[in-house]
Amino acid sequence: MNPLRIAVIGVGALGQHHARILAGLPDVDLVGVADSDPENGKRVAENCGVNYSSDYRDLLATVDAVSVAVPTFAHLAVAGECLARGIPTLVEKPLAENVAQGRLLTKQAEKSGALLQVGHIERFNPAFQAARPHIGRPKYIRAERLSPFSFRSTDIGVTHDLMIHDIDLVLDFVGSPVDSIEAFGLNILGSHEDVVQARLRFQNGALADLTANRVSLQVSRKMQVWSSAGFVGIDFQEREVTCCTPSEMLLYGTPPVERARQPGADIEQLKADVFGNFLRVDHPTVSPFDALTAELSSFVECVRHGHQPTVDGQAALNALQVAEQVLESAAAHQWDGHSHGAVGPAASFTEQRKLAG
Repeated sequence: MNPLRIAVIGVGALGQHHARILAGLPDVDLVGVADSDPENGKRVAENCGVNYSSDYRDLLATVDAVSVAVPTFAHLAVAGECLARGIPTLVEKPLAENVAQGRLLTKQAEKSGALLQVGHIERFNPAFQAARPHIGRPKYIRAERLSPFSFRSTDIGVTHDLMIHDIDLVLDFVGSPVDSIEAFGLNILGSHEDVVQARLRFQNGALADLTANRVSLQVSRKMQVWSSAGFVGIDFQEREVTCCTPSEMLLYGTPPVERARQPGADIEQLKADVFGNFLRVDHPTVSPFDALTAELSSFVECVRHGHQPTVDGQAALNALQVAEQVLESAAAHQWDGHSHGAVGPAASFTEQRKLAG
């Protein structure tokens, strides 16, 4: 089988790692990289031992597939042209700047028949992979995604930058349409929201509370999932999974609270029995593999064998639609309880500047 010829378009903070990993994958021929920054593009090309082009169109006649990691505002133009030419395309998340552009990309892929995969990398996080089999039918999900300000992806806010990861995961877990969304946000360092809190209500009764903050003193990427099957905690950063499930003693024996009410009950022993005897605690093994390598390898396999991507255009569009609803709700939040006062994330930034001036 001939090597799959792939080019990487956009080799900035994330794209350079796409190029590095693809250059090392077996049966893949990284034919070149394209970037609007000659200095950076040439450096990455030299490190990977491939050609550099300032215009990605120069590479399209020589490839079997492309990986697109340009800024979000350029997704429609760049990924759209690749898809129009029938070239299988991996485009970084979010799919596009907005739902309208996302629909255009998915329709273009359908029209040309080109494979479209979107880089929602947390689907390939080994902690997610280890937790997935232990999650039943979720009824409540709580997620937080915090990081210091990176000064990249400044063309989008924290909803499209960070929260969309958890939106995609929650939609995958719950498997039900969103019924309503309530959200608020804050602009701290610029014209886009940097902090967002959102509550999603689903038609099947499930609830999800999502927190995203890209101006945080600490890094945290955690999710807690409650269902009739028990509790699953996922730490995406540390790659750890904790599962708590009811034991046979809890399900079929005398309830712990009733035991505590009995004469002579040993309360301290009952406390010690909560985790272990009443609630079984397990830590599923988490593989040490790299999520981005797994994502790119999956893309290669999908192109080679015509498989359905883990996150196709429609799944990414669903996440983008929810993200847009979060932004709409946050934009309408009335901080003073009425429309004549501060409204929306930008109000906080405006108020800071007024106080400073």
